[in-house]
Amino acid sequence: MLPQTPESFVDVLIVGAGPAGLMCGNALAAAGGIEGRIIDQRPSKISVGHADGLHPRTIEVLQSYGLAERLLREGSRMYICAFYNPTPAGGIEFTTRVPDVTIPNARFTFKIGLHQGAIEDAFLDSMAQHNLKVDRPVKPLAIELSQDEEQLRSLSSYPIKVTLARLDAATDADELEVIHAKYVVGADGPHSWVRKAFGITMDGDQTNYVWGVVDMVPDTDFPDIRHRAAIHSTNGSLMIIPRENDKVRLYVQLQEKTSVRKSQSSPEKILEVARKTLHPFHISPLSDIEWWTIYMIGQRVASKFSVEERVFIAGDACHTHSPKAGQGMNASMSDTHNLAWKLAQVLREWANPSILRTYELERRKYAQDLIDFDKQYAALFSGKPRTSADQDGISHEQFFKCGATQTDDVPRTFYRAYKTAGGFTSGMGIYYDPSMIVNAKHQSCAENLVVGQRMLPQVFVRAADARPVEIHDLLPADTRFKILIFLGSTAEESRLAEVNALADELSSPTGFLRKYSVESQTPLPMFDLTTVVVGNKENFNYLNIPLVFRPHWSKVLLDDTDVTESEGGGGYERFGISSESTTFVIVRPDGHIGMVAPAAALQDVHEYFASFLIPHHCITRH
Repeated sequence: MLPQTPESFVDVLIVGAGPAGLMCGNALAAAGGIEGRIIDQRPSKISVGHADGLHPRTIEVLQSYGLAERLLREGSRMYICAFYNPTPAGGIEFTTRVPDVTIPNARFTFKIGLHQGAIEDAFLDSMAQHNLKVDRPVKPLAIELSQDEEQLRSLSSYPIKVTLARLDAATDADELEVIHAKYVVGADGPHSWVRKAFGITMDGDQTNYVWGVVDMVPDTDFPDIRHRAAIHSTNGSLMIIPRENDKVRLYVQLQEKTSVRKSQSSPEKILEVARKTLHPFHISPLSDIEWWTIYMIGQRVASKFSVEERVFIAGDACHTHSPKAGQGMNASMSDTHNLAWKLAQVLREWANPSILRTYELERRKYAQDLIDFDKQYAALFSGKPRTSADQDGISHEQFFKCGATQTDDVPRTFYRAYKTAGGFTSGMGIYYDPSMIVNAKHQSCAENLVVGQRMLPQVFVRAADARPVEIHDLLPADTRFKILIFLGSTAEESRLAEVNALADELSSPTGFLRKYSVESQTPLPMFDLTTVVVGNKENFNYLNIPLVFRPHWSKVLLDDTDVTESEGGGGYERFGISSESTTFVIVRPDGHIGMVAPAAALQDVHEYFASFLIPHHCITRH
């Protein structure tokens, strides 16, 4: 009698344990109460090479999961970008240094250089604390998605059947396993098995640009080796990324006819090109080359990111582009950061499954915008430099000229690329279009908090103990919506009456705070509420605020400076919020602003949540 293939049931099966898969696995594990499984066919995690850095928005996201401090300690910070251009004699010379992060509202004004393995380690350690480990080496063999409409609609069904093979099985009987899943996330790289299994195409182009990559500890007289450096020479372009433990990464432009087969190249050949590009400076490795590769730039986006809102693809499985803007790993983690909270809310039956449609709506548009930008950015970076003999070439001084305007003697293409680059290379430019979870109807009541973009950082002072707090640190990625209530000034009696009336309305059983709260899970599992008041730390009494606005003593903040007067203050003005009325700022679990609204439009806030949340008294099991 043949042994029966073991079968098991999970809420979410994640295929691939790279940055996108680990972000998803960690987010779901930390959410709690979700049965997840993550598999990878590699026998071990990567320890060197691959992706190499984190941009400021990703640092913010990792901070919301409690992971940023470790990576800030381990990585190399890049505050400055240096530019070098060709000399008439054929070498290169220093042109300028500029801030590497030019977005004025960045919380972290630097990028981090750190190898992918260290970043994955942070996720793996965090997941272990929540009893989730990567199952490896395991390979998917077959996947079936039910076509039964009732099964696809049911919140309790497991419509996906995946057959797995354990690659290190001791016997044939131990090799196969069948998983029944409610959802599958394919985060299995550019050659995604999940994507191919559902016939999803990758649309786009392959360029002729060939680049080599070398990780090493350098011996060099190049003065900007510990800055990010962009170098244009008559021999080609070179980018330097300072890394952890004295290492650097070199991105070296090679001849277009160069083979991308590693068997026909070597790190020594790549370094030979780098030396010519860096002339008159010298560079060589102090010790063995840690890692190297060679690649041709491809710019493609998947035709769709989901199948029946049951199977999703993320990261390199659905978009590929050049690494010059540092977007590969960062964009991949942003994909599953966007997806994980939606899956968690649907699995808990807090939100309607229709919310899952916004994953493709938001992330595919961003991926397409990124590819469009990358085509221009990669072409400019890989193009020939301007020299006295070639006035049609590209000038980095013009391309990266700070404060350039379209009236300057700068080609329009360069101006647009530079202005766009800051948003993409920092991650701060991510904007989600209006949808059921993005409502910009009342944008004017907080004109500087752009609905669809991330919540801006700002230091406030905690009313109870005068401690300065960064508002971002009160927005953890814990699957809950954050309700920021800017009460304004409460000094006048007329305002107190208004605030008390609003408190009564919010406390009503029909108000959204209570309507969507699951009674067995308290306090307020769906919402995390913080109140910001215009007041003075020396004389403000937070106990005068109605109880609904202060669910905990730490949840009342003042728009005031700290005791040293070096932090905080001016938050209302910076956000464009009036201090003479009450304004709601609804921050999604991923840190993006879902809605802003004045208290007078509280009904619109009710309708916003009603469009995708499930009232607790309506929750039923199928």
